[in-house]
Amino acid sequence: MKLAIPDKISPSYFIAEAAVELGFFKAEGLEVTLELIYPVDKAYEALRDGAIDFVGGAAHAVLSAFPDFKGAKLIAAQSQGMYWFLVMRADLGAKRGDLSVVKGRTIGAAPWVNTGLRGLLNAAGIDLDRDKVTIAPVPGILGTVPNFGVMAARAVQDGKLDGFWANGMGAEVAVREGFGTVVADVRRGDGPKACFNYTEPTIATTDALIARSPDTVAAAVRAIVKTQAALKQDVSRAGEVGKRLFPAEEAALIVELIRRDLPFYDATISREFIAGMTAFLRSQNILKNDVAYEQIVATQFAPLWKG
Repeated sequence: MKLAIPDKISPSYFIAEAAVELGFFKAEGLEVTLELIYPVDKAYEALRDGAIDFVGGAAHAVLSAFPDFKGAKLIAAQSQGMYWFLVMRADLGAKRGDLSVVKGRTIGAAPWVNTGLRGLLNAAGIDLDRDKVTIAPVPGILGTVPNFGVMAARAVQDGKLDGFWANGMGAEVAVREGFGTVVADVRRGDGPKACFNYTEPTIATTDALIARSPDTVAAAVRAIVKTQAALKQDVSRAGEVGKRLFPAEEAALIVELIRRDLPFYDATISREFIAGMTAFLRSQNILKNDVAYEQIVATQFAPLWKG
């Protein structure tokens, strides 16, 4: 079986990666390989077209290939909350939480990831047109991208962007090397509270696979839950995954990044989250209709989320 992720050298979808690399899928009787498919909408299109079996990606982006969430379900959360960071050039003198620094600036963000940034800025009273904020693709990124965050950070370092909205690895590199300042980390309280539930990293599959082989999907959920538990018990195991999948610089950072994320490791997909995400998607004119929790989440697997 194949599990697609849209970003590899990153903490964003690390649970999916670790479930493969540390053998938790195999322990549940599943032979699962990782496929890097960027950007996230292409990953969901591959799921729709039957090229892969699972996507470990942003929950809200399911809509890119499954209108009104018809044909696919979320089966587990990799972690809780919107998980990207807004980082601006250090020379701008930005203060943590002061989103006004984006006015008149150009910020790099990936497709569908950019939706979360628009929502954050809108909720904070920033009007992109009035305040002359440009959210743009990161220069030079084409095809398969193993680490969007670090590439976005380098674009800021090179003066091609004023900031970026991307994963924790890119944020960490920018801060450690002194050319970036974290302005917003929604998970840890920056920005309007509602933004926490705009999206989260989840595991999704098709209604067809759930109907055809519910035991397979249940096994995948158990693997995700056991991976979360294993890293909580011994976060140093993240280093094993980093050494196998990441370049040396990023491998040296991953244990600390995962340590910070451990409080958010919970496979639950709550009704509160779905209500927040769908309200956000309607506000962005991405979702037109009210969609029931049960149409988005495979509730039959909920008893497995707590292990």
